[in-house]
Amino acid sequence: MSTNKPATPPPSNADEITELFRGAISSGQLGDGERLPTVRQTARDFGVAVATAAKAYRALEQEGLVTTRTAAGTRVAPGASRAPKEVVEQARAFIEAAEAAGLSADDAAAVMRALWGHSSSAPPAPPLN
Repeated sequence: MSTNKPATPPPSNADEITELFRGAISSGQLGDGERLPTVRQTARDFGVAVATAAKAYRALEQEGLVTTRTAAGTRVAPGASRAPKEVVEQARAFIEAAEAAGLSADDAAAVMRALWGHSSSAPPAPPLN
């Protein structure tokens, strides 16, 4: 018996694309002010028509999650993300450093939990294992 899970198929309609971006915004994967791919790029990435991707972006805009401006593109609306852009960027940098050091996601999360609530003047958390 295989323990590998089948790959999740990519979104194939506007509702699924909307839900994907909604989740990324609400989880902080996309921070306030962060730019989304162009509608054309999103259509290419998911193998859907440009009109389908545009419909998803319009839904996100109607929900107040993104703003679209000519030449500036579509960006996460201020306050839409639970995490500010700077926090998301620093979290990504931490993940890259943890991966480079060979830490698993669980070990990296343990480091964050150990440090949570400690000021920069507090002694460092003990090393893992």
